[in-house]
Amino acid sequence: MQYEFHKIKSFCLTASYTLEIIFDDNTHKVIDFSPVLYGEMYGPLKNSALFNKVALDKEVHTLVWPNGADFNPSLLYHWEQHIDELSARAKKW
Repeated sequence: MQYEFHKIKSFCLTASYTLEIIFDDNTHKVIDFSPVLYGEMYGPLKNSALFNKVALDKEVHTLVWPNGADFNPSLLYHWEQHIDELSARAKKW
């Protein structure tokens, strides 16, 4: 089994709760995070002022927020494959 490792190179806010992310292989993804903004960790990000404080952690190459929320870059890379399950789980958080 081979595990893919991806790094985020850069990102920009494109709409409410939506980021365009550029990965180290120059793949571009536009991700709407609103379906997963529930629970103790991700729920506070519904506050757009907090969501918009997203930053790129240069050490681990992923997106981070001041409240400690983050996402694995490989999960973000394959977001469309996981969003339905993540959204369903998020509503239970």
